[in-house]
Amino acid sequence: MEERLSQRVVKSGFWAFALRAVNRVFSFVRLIILARVLAPDDFGLMGIALLTMATLDTFSQTGFQAALIQKRDDIKSYLDAAWTVLILRGSILFAILYIIAPFAAHFFNAQEAEVIIRVIGLSFLIQAFTNIGVIYFEKELEFNKFFIYSFVGTLSDFVVAVSAALILKNVWALVFGSLAGSTAMCITSYFIHPYRPKFDFHLGKAKELFGFGKWILGSSILVFLYTQGDDILVGRLLGATALGFYQLAYRVSLIPVREITLVISQISFPAFSKLQDQVIKLKVGYLKILKINNFITIPLAGMIFFFSYDFTYLILGEKWLLIVPLLKIFSIMVILAVINANTGSLYNAVSKPSISTKSQVIKTIVMFSIIYPLVVRLGIMGAALASLISEIIVTPYLTYKVLKIIECKFKDFGQTIFFPLIASIITVLVQFILKNVVHLSLTLVNLIALTCVGAVVYIVVMIFFERISKYTFFQELKEVKVKMVE
Repeated sequence: MEERLSQRVVKSGFWAFALRAVNRVFSFVRLIILARVLAPDDFGLMGIALLTMATLDTFSQTGFQAALIQKRDDIKSYLDAAWTVLILRGSILFAILYIIAPFAAHFFNAQEAEVIIRVIGLSFLIQAFTNIGVIYFEKELEFNKFFIYSFVGTLSDFVVAVSAALILKNVWALVFGSLAGSTAMCITSYFIHPYRPKFDFHLGKAKELFGFGKWILGSSILVFLYTQGDDILVGRLLGATALGFYQLAYRVSLIPVREITLVISQISFPAFSKLQDQVIKLKVGYLKILKINNFITIPLAGMIFFFSYDFTYLILGEKWLLIVPLLKIFSIMVILAVINANTGSLYNAVSKPSISTKSQVIKTIVMFSIIYPLVVRLGIMGAALASLISEIIVTPYLTYKVLKIIECKFKDFGQTIFFPLIASIITVLVQFILKNVVHLSLTLVNLIALTCVGAVVYIVVMIFFERISKYTFFQELKEVKVKMVE
C-alpha cells in the first residue's frame, strides 16, 4: 500500500508539474503580448472587476472541495448535495454582483468597470455548473486527467484573449479570455468524467461537509483580506492605473510560489490526508516537498531580484518600468512565502485547519495596521512593503507549528533552506560579476545567456553541497525516476 501510494504521488507530481509548466508557457506568452498591446489602465480595470468578484467569492466559500478530498470514506453520496449548494451559491453571487456593480465602480472611481464587473460575473454561473465528479482527479491523484481538464481552459483563455487583444486592443480581451477559459473547463468536465450530478435538496450531507469547510471559509476570508486588501487600498487611493502596475508586479514576482507551490499542494494535500495518522511518514513527506520547493523557487526569486530591470525593459516594455522596485520587494517576499508554502495542506490533512486561520489572522492584523500610512507616504511601494513585513512576522509562528506537528528538529528543517539559499547567492554574485565586469549590453540575447549561466552555476554548486554534506536532492531524483518507471 505504501509503495503504491508513493508511486501514485510521484506520477501525479509529474503530471501536475507538466500541467503547470505548459500553463506557465501559455500564460507567460499571453502576459507579454497583452502587456505590449494593452495599457496599465486596462489591467487595472480588469483587476477591479476581479477584486469585486473575489470579494463575494471569498466570503461565501463552502470549503466543500477540501472536505471531500480530506474524507477517507467514499464521497459519492455527498456529491449531488454539494453540487446543488454550489449552483445555488453561484446563482446568488451572480445576482448580487450584477446589482452591486455600479457601487463597486464608484468605490474605485472607475465607472468603466461597471459593465465589466457584470459580464465577468457570468463566471460564477459557469463554474457552479462544472461537473463535481472532477474532484476525484485530485482525491485519487489522477493528475493525468486533471492535466487535460485544466489545459483546455488555459488554451481557450490564451487563444481568445490574444486574438481579442490584437483586434480590440482594450480591456475586453481580458474579459473574453477569462470567460472562454471557464466555459471550456465546464464543458470538458462532462466529457472527461463519467459522473452525472443531479439536484439534491436534502442538504444534510452538505451541512456535514461544511463542518470541516467552515475553517476553510475562515482561512479563505483571511487569505483574501491579506492578499487582496492591498489591491483594494491601492485601487481606492491611487486609481486603476496604479493598481495595474501593482498587480502585474505581484503576478510576475510571485510566479515561483504561486505556480510551483500550487502544484505541490495539489499533490501533497491528498497524499498527506492518506498519511494523517503516521507522523514519521508525514515528516519525511513534508521535508521532501519543502526541499523540492526550495530547490526550485529560491534561485528563481534571486533571478527576479537581479534581473528585474532587464526583464521589465526587454520583455514587458518601457511603459512598465515603474514596477522594478516592486519586483525587488516581492522577490524577497518569495523566499519567506516558499518557507511557509504547503503548511496549509499539512494542517488541513491532519484536521487542524484552525492553525492556517490563526496564521492568517496574524498576517492580516499586521498588514492592515501598517498599510494605510505606508501607501499614503510611499504609494504602491508602501503596499508592497506592508505585505513583506507581515510575511516576516508570521514566519516564526508557522515554522514552530509545523515542526511540532511532524516532530521535526529545526536542523533538518533548516538545511532544506540553507543550501539552496547559499547556492542562489553564489549564482547571483557570478551573474553580477559577468554583467558588470564584462560590461554586457542590455539585450535579450545577453539576458538569456546570463540566465543559462546562472542555472549551470546553481546546479554545480548544489551538486558540490550534496557531496560534502548530508543534504540529498539529486539522489532522491534518481529514486523518483525508478518509481516513474515502475
